[in-house]
Amino acid sequence: MWNSDNPFLNGNYAPWREEGDAYDLEVDGEIPRELDGALYRIGPNPHFKPTGRYHWFDGDGMVHGFILKNGRAAYRNRYVKTEGLRQEMNAGHALYGGLLEGPKELPPGVPPMKNAANTNIIGYANRLLALFEPSLPHELKPETLETVGLYDFGGKMNGPVTAHPKFDPANGDLLFFGYQPFPPYVTWHRADRSGRLLESRPIDTGLAVMMHDFVTTDNYAIFFVCPSVFRMENMAAGKPLLNWEPHHGTKIGAMDRRTGDVKWFNAEAFFIFHFLNAYEENGALVVDGCRMNSLDMTGNSFGNPPMPWRWTLKLGDGSVKSEQMEEYSAEFPRLDERLAGKKNRFGYMAARRDSKTGLDETGFNCVVKRDLQTGKTEFQDFGGRKMPGEPVFVPRGTKSGEDDGWVLSVWYDPTVNSSELLIQDASDFSGQPVARVKAPHRVPFGFHGNWVPA
Repeated sequence: MWNSDNPFLNGNYAPWREEGDAYDLEVDGEIPRELDGALYRIGPNPHFKPTGRYHWFDGDGMVHGFILKNGRAAYRNRYVKTEGLRQEMNAGHALYGGLLEGPKELPPGVPPMKNAANTNIIGYANRLLALFEPSLPHELKPETLETVGLYDFGGKMNGPVTAHPKFDPANGDLLFFGYQPFPPYVTWHRADRSGRLLESRPIDTGLAVMMHDFVTTDNYAIFFVCPSVFRMENMAAGKPLLNWEPHHGTKIGAMDRRTGDVKWFNAEAFFIFHFLNAYEENGALVVDGCRMNSLDMTGNSFGNPPMPWRWTLKLGDGSVKSEQMEEYSAEFPRLDERLAGKKNRFGYMAARRDSKTGLDETGFNCVVKRDLQTGKTEFQDFGGRKMPGEPVFVPRGTKSGEDDGWVLSVWYDPTVNSSELLIQDASDFSGQPVARVKAPHRVPFGFHGNWVPA
């Protein structure tokens, strides 16, 4: 589309700028009748040619919805019409710089920062929320994907909201945080299932860092303060906003959800984008995620490949045990969300089985199912050069077992430049998919998504 040597503007990272609807999609196999709802996915999709050096995190958010009902499938995609994008559409060209550039001079009346609304999408309080962690979410109408506007929890929120909130399986509460480059660096929040904000607590992390994700257990919220540090003074000089400063090490804070008290643990420097889960066991907090040795936000590869890792935080003596769990590169870990904060047996990830690369322009080539009880890993690549996105587990029913359901993931096939939604039986992960839903066009690689029941 645009002449660029940036890998995140080429191949299936290149934007798909058309919005549309498609019905009665072609299906190989049979869509389970129990799947009644929609898989919504979101990712960066620049509407206009970037004005400078483009980073993958910069693109305008586009939602892709695969709607399943009665064994049939439809598709709908829309841009999230943020105020920044509306201003650019009025101007007819890009106005904002990106993550790798300093601030640009903007026309009068244009918001000083663009909320790209491109990172995650969740169903909450009968709404769809498109999330972008430096800012408030955008509310969308589930039926049409029309953008309603910023969602501020009934006027109670005016700060950033993480792109990775958690749902409390016990009561449906939304558990989330916001981080920013000035005090308070991190604030914990809890809202009920109807959208009413119940509490907010500042957390003194002592350092302004990028904190993409967190985890919760029944009694704790756990924050990893990795040393990817904001240096606001660099922006005017055209230097990177985020700097890797390993001499700080990594601090891990476990906040008691009842009292707000935080117990701190110290570890070596590393970075983590995404967690699988956490739970309490024998006086310790066990945390699973995908660990990187460092983070480089100035290029196209993010530094080094993420690997499955486990941390055991002993509440009694404050010690940390960390161990690498697998040898392959993997990211976008997911589980049966009914077990969020409790001990789970299975986890799913996008991965590269044949090399220790990932989270860069090379993409992933398989999905994996990890059995944390037996240590067994099942790989599924479906042949050829197909490349998956994040796998999402959907239970068969409210009372079904942990792997009694389906794994939904969107795959891209570069040999034919097309995408499809693959539906796998979670209990027969190594078998062929029960259904392959053909998208009407390629779906660009994105970040996250979720299943929202009808």
